[in-house]
Amino acid sequence: MVIKESAEMYLETILVLSKKGTVRSIDIAKEMNFSRPSVSIALHNLEKEVYISIEEGQTIKLLPKGLDIAKTIYERHTVLTEFLEQLGVKTSIASSDACKIEHDISPESFKAIKKLVKKNKEAK
Repeated sequence: MVIKESAEMYLETILVLSKKGTVRSIDIAKEMNFSRPSVSIALHNLEKEVYISIEEGQTIKLLPKGLDIAKTIYERHTVLTEFLEQLGVKTSIASSDACKIEHDISPESFKAIKKLVKKNKEAK
């Protein structure tokens, strides 16, 4: 299944915010620095595609399909950030660059990087 990068970003953001508690559209807008109307449109599109549900009280929940994608993107982000940090890149830059790479990297390349990151961690 192919999903747009922007949708992946929303799903990842919802996952990260959900670790802190309840997620509402205003929380997403603040986190992503987007306008509330833009977030509202995106969330309704995600709901229509069954990636999320918008519950009573405007609480946003990831549905299984959305959760799978969010977890995948988040794992890519964390592994790529760690990889770049292992190369000596400053954390803030590594995280920003990982965010750009996480959407386009092939599964084969990601698997190789993940293996290398794990090996480097174990060698410490």
